Amino acid sequence: MAAQPKLKLGIPKGSLQDATIKLFERSGWKIRQHHRNYFPEVNDDDLTLSMCRAQEMSRYVEDGTLDAGLTGKDWILENSSDVVEVADLVYSKVSNRPARWVLAVAGDSPYKRPEDLKGKKIATELKNFTQQYFDKAGIPVDVEFSWGATEAKVVEGLADAIVEVTETGTTIKAHGLRIIAELLQTNTKLIANKDAWNDPWKREKIETLNLMLQGALCAEKLVGLKMNVPEDKMDAIMEKLPALTSPTVAHLYNTTWLSIEIVVDESAVRDLIPELKRLGAEGIIEYSLNKVI
Repeated sequence: MAAQPKLKLGIPKGSLQDATIKLFERSGWKIRQHHRNYFPEVNDDDLTLSMCRAQEMSRYVEDGTLDAGLTGKDWILENSSDVVEVADLVYSKVSNRPARWVLAVAGDSPYKRPEDLKGKKIATELKNFTQQYFDKAGIPVDVEFSWGATEAKVVEGLADAIVEVTETGTTIKAHGLRIIAELLQTNTKLIANKDAWNDPWKREKIETLNLMLQGALCAEKLVGLKMNVPEDKMDAIMEKLPALTSPTVAHLYNTTWLSIEIVVDESAVRDLIPELKRLGAEGIIEYSLNKVI
């Protein structure tokens, strides 16, 4: 009997780990971690999971150690990895928006532009990309690899500037630093090994993963609304509904009332529900969504 095929999938370990596991759970895959174990269990016999740092993921996918994985656009560029970029997955540990790699200096330093750092020392974990950025701009600098606590390097006088990743800029400012340029916007990507992508079974599995992950991400900012509306108030209420698609409308049995169901942006609900109530809607129910596909 032929062995059941498996897709070897990499899950990023570190800052994105918890957010990734929660996203998979909303998508239908429950991942169970074991203490000090880099191979978590998952409720899918078609998958084997490996935890590895996002910084290394694209290398493992490129060389076939993994068939697919989740990592950042930044680390694909840093490693110059030759992989299939299947899709963007815009989520993060904080703000669910693309993170930025920024060039920052001490708040009281005289440097205002990248050009002002000519001949200076820059510390960063994104060493190759940063060197390429300055080389392309024709600005000679000394780029040194930072193993961590990069924001402190300027404060301690170990570097003149840093290139560091940030979502909100809060940590940068908290260290008394000032951003003078943005080098790169990055977000999580689902990537695949080229041979795996050309394998029909593995490609279908990767595409299924992407479909469900995207559905869960889409649902994060949306909610469903149900309500009962008298027929004579229908037109006025319909004008107020910012539906994702046309609302579902059904007659309530043996009455002059209608039932309406819609999907709307969660941010609109706090203003929308009082307005719907004022216009005559009754029995308004708001409910969360797991996936929108």
